[in-house]
Amino acid sequence: MLSKMNMIYWKGEKFWVGKLLDHPEIMSQGETLEELEANIKEAYLLMVMDDVPEEHMLKMIAI
Repeated sequence: MLSKMNMIYWKGEKFWVGKLLDHPEIMSQGETLEELEANIKEAYLLMVMDDVPEEHMLKMIAI
């Protein structure tokens, strides 16, 4: 289960560009807003899952 995050985005000269407000180090671009959203989701998952083995478990915890 993924949480929802705010993305700030703008139209560059050629592509839509965006970054996650909660993780400003994660940026991406796309020819369309839909492509930008897909690309930024992929960038987020790559960052979060970088050091997680392929066989892993997920558990919700209360904080």
